[in-house]
Amino acid sequence: MTAARTLPPIVRQAGEGERRWFYGGGIHTWLATAAETGGAFVLFEDAMDKGKRTPLHIHSEADETMYVLKGEIVMHLDGIDERIAAGGLAVAPRGVPHAFLVTADGTKILCLQTPGCCEAFYLGASEPLTPETVRVVDFDRIRQSGAVNGGIEILGPPPFTDEP
Repeated sequence: MTAARTLPPIVRQAGEGERRWFYGGGIHTWLATAAETGGAFVLFEDAMDKGKRTPLHIHSEADETMYVLKGEIVMHLDGIDERIAAGGLAVAPRGVPHAFLVTADGTKILCLQTPGCCEAFYLGASEPLTPETVRVVDFDRIRQSGAVNGGIEILGPPPFTDEP
């Protein structure tokens, strides 16, 4: 007996997927949306410059997995800093305080959130990338999207005192 199919397959080639400027800094390329996965997950690539840092935060309803494709980050997970280079992985289970700092220009990560319940937060904290997009970091917009859309709770400023 074969299982009933409810969703169509997803295929994206390199360079495909909606590109958005994220107000926390970085360009997201959406590879799989919550609608496409039936809410099971969201997957996006995040291209960032050295110095990008996130505030300390949690995702109370989603696990966040980050796989470093290129470059390096320092991941702060539950009070411990870990340096993660290309090929490395970090998982922040739901409810675990975390943040990260980008330590190399041209860093790219894959971000997988399961389930896909945080997508509205990311969409509210970003805009489609066009040649006219002004790329400014705006943490007030990040906080506002979290308050309106859920998906994230900001606990405090970035926990990094200096760049490691």
